[in-house]
Amino acid sequence: MSDLQNTDQPQRPGVVVTGASGRMGQMLIRLILDSPDLRLVGALERAGHDWIGRDIGTAMGGAPAGVAVSDDAVTAIAQAQAVIDFTAPAATVAFAELTAQARAVHVIGTTGFEAEHLAALKAAARHAPIIRAGNMSLGVNLLVGLTRKVAAALGTDWDIEVVESHHRHKVDAPSGTALMLGEAAASGRGAKLADLRTPAREGITGAREPGSIGFAAIRGGDVVGEHDVIFATEGERIVLRHLATDRAIFARGAIRAAIWGQDKGPGEYDMHDVLAL
Repeated sequence: MSDLQNTDQPQRPGVVVTGASGRMGQMLIRLILDSPDLRLVGALERAGHDWIGRDIGTAMGGAPAGVAVSDDAVTAIAQAQAVIDFTAPAATVAFAELTAQARAVHVIGTTGFEAEHLAALKAAARHAPIIRAGNMSLGVNLLVGLTRKVAAALGTDWDIEVVESHHRHKVDAPSGTALMLGEAAASGRGAKLADLRTPAREGITGAREPGSIGFAAIRGGDVVGEHDVIFATEGERIVLRHLATDRAIFARGAIRAAIWGQDKGPGEYDMHDVLAL
């Protein structure tokens, strides 16, 4: 990490990171402090957090960064050109309203949204660009494209299962990435995931519905993220797999999205747009 945030390049977009004390928040902050393209202008935490008022660099165990941790989202976001947000659905919606008012790019890696959350994000995107993805990595987004193509090439006699594994602390299931993969598979079949989705099975479930897309979630240890898309029919299987061993891939993708979004108009975007896949 740099000793102090360099201020000799005011033209660099200013970024606010939410959830600054979390694993992803700290990783994002370290990368931004070392970035030649961005500068850190805010580090947000919830009210009452013991990091409030402390320099974010020293709070993370390093050298001073010249930015104090704050719970004042209004002031922090008002001076930003981008907000990078890996928090929780309700918090993300609140940040989206402020980011839209600031006309800043909102990069969202939060997962677990319900329909009402997504409706609120869509409203905010009428005023500023929102880049949202269940997974920010290049590899996963390539896997999404492959899943769509394979699903389109195979008939409904091929069953589709999405299996994901994550660390014990993950609170939502299936993961946002698993849902991305399920949506891609459904799209390949010319359908919507809501019409084909089968949630986790338990008990006497009966035979599998033809054409359905099943999900299974595993939680344990410190698994960063593993996703398999299984296509199975009589006598053969195709397995598409992505293994994440370092969550820095998600942070690097989010930073790339924040830079990409600087000249974009209001609207909803995803990593396929950022990566031009």
